[in-house]
Amino acid sequence: MHAWLQQLDQHFPVRYSAWLLAAIGLLLFGFTWVAFGAFGFAALVCLFLVLLGLRDVRQRRHAVIRNYPVMGHLRYLLEFIRPEIRQYFLESDREAVPFSRQQRSLVYQRAKGESDKRPFGTQLDVHADGYEWINHSMAPTQLAGHDFRVTIGSADNGCTQPYAASVFNISAMSFGALSANAVLALNGGAKKGGFAHDTGEGSISQHHRVHGGDLIWEIGSGYFGCRHDDGSFSEERFVANATDPQVKMVELKLSQGAKPGHGGVLPGPKVTPEIAAARGVPAGVDCISPASHGAFSTPADMLRFIDRLRQLSGGKPTGFKLCIGHPWEWFGICKAMLETGILPDFIVVDGAEGGTGAAPLEFTDHVGAPAQEGLLLVRNSLVGLNLKHRIRIGAAGKVIGAFDIARMMALGADWCNSARGFMFALGCIQAQHCHSGSCPTGVTTQDPKRQQALVVPDKTERVYRFHRHTLHALQELVQAAGLKHPNEITASHIVRRVSDSDVRLLASQLPLLAPGQLLDAIEGRADWPHNVYRLYWPMACAHSFQPQAAVVG
Repeated sequence: MHAWLQQLDQHFPVRYSAWLLAAIGLLLFGFTWVAFGAFGFAALVCLFLVLLGLRDVRQRRHAVIRNYPVMGHLRYLLEFIRPEIRQYFLESDREAVPFSRQQRSLVYQRAKGESDKRPFGTQLDVHADGYEWINHSMAPTQLAGHDFRVTIGSADNGCTQPYAASVFNISAMSFGALSANAVLALNGGAKKGGFAHDTGEGSISQHHRVHGGDLIWEIGSGYFGCRHDDGSFSEERFVANATDPQVKMVELKLSQGAKPGHGGVLPGPKVTPEIAAARGVPAGVDCISPASHGAFSTPADMLRFIDRLRQLSGGKPTGFKLCIGHPWEWFGICKAMLETGILPDFIVVDGAEGGTGAAPLEFTDHVGAPAQEGLLLVRNSLVGLNLKHRIRIGAAGKVIGAFDIARMMALGADWCNSARGFMFALGCIQAQHCHSGSCPTGVTTQDPKRQQALVVPDKTERVYRFHRHTLHALQELVQAAGLKHPNEITASHIVRRVSDSDVRLLASQLPLLAPGQLLDAIEGRADWPHNVYRLYWPMACAHSFQPQAAVVG
């Protein structure tokens, strides 16, 4: 019976089975009504639904159908007729938020290995303000492959184990926020595709270790996985995890795009023994992430802490992640770099539009700098201080397709991370029940029954294919632009429409600093390159995150 059900699913995929049901139903209706009457017809319908439900719970390709047998077919029926319904009554492919149906479909198609081609031209309004494109070359290049890498970790910083990272990796999502099956599938895909998987601040769980995919260990203010019982940082427990060969980099989280400046609480009933073991906290007790760190209180102390983590890890690349807030705080970190001579190996800039974590609406909509502004400030500061050659920059914030990666790299990123993109690859349908425990696809729930919908071997392949096909698309963009590596993409390659009759290179619209330009202004050899530096650099201090003077001018 099981083999027969598998063959049925292979020949009649779920997305077509609703129409198959309708056709069979019409034929059976007439036959059984004549032959057996109303009672016989009802009995046959019930038998058919039972068989269909049995098939649904045994198939392994569709998480929604697996959790919602029979009834889940209605989604695929509506999906099939949606173009007509939405075109005349509801919404277009590009209107749904935070990710449009077109964006989600792109991930689904690449994850399933289906064609991602589009007919009939763009659906974008190319005359709308803000429309962007990348200029192509009349002499395209031909590249051997799409496995683009960036080396993270400088010997000048004290790093002895640099990491050759993919330019596209899985962004931070913790076990606890994600299900065990989701973590298993993500890390399995990362292992097969040779890219990195950020653990999120929930530390390294047993599920991260099964497949052995490369890990970026994120350490938040709760110091999960490296804490004493009182919540303070534990060097001994840090060393035990950080020296594991599977851990390739260590990332100190200062803030995240979903809710910058906001702590978090995982209620006791949700702290299962598995989650407790990963985080080093008691099971069944509220798990608290403070809003700020306890191991340091100034920019200079933070850099010394990062340097200590690098030494304790055996010289692995160590850096920090933040969503840009007060400019003087970021400039305080810059001043601390100049004063102490201690540099992180990398900085990940998280945009306020990003984030998988649930947060109050005010934080989701109105706290933190968007990715472009945050990334530009970090890039300009490091270039203007002649530090960029020793510090790599990662970027995250609604990265889905190859153009998203290209645009981030044009603004100064060396690589990109994606969280929700890889969630879609796992089968997420943007139901937005991530914080409720009732995720219909098993991605963000700890409910064992709901997790069964997420079949790890199948989703592992989807994660791998999404990454591979996205980088293949990036390769085609790089070739079309006449370049050899995505890191050659600059703001001079991207064009943006600023009005109905005016288009300009992105480089001409952004305050891009030249090497050493900020140092010249600081030392009085040149004017301040932008008001943000003139106003906020004097307020910054390497020994305090607090502003040191009132804003002038």
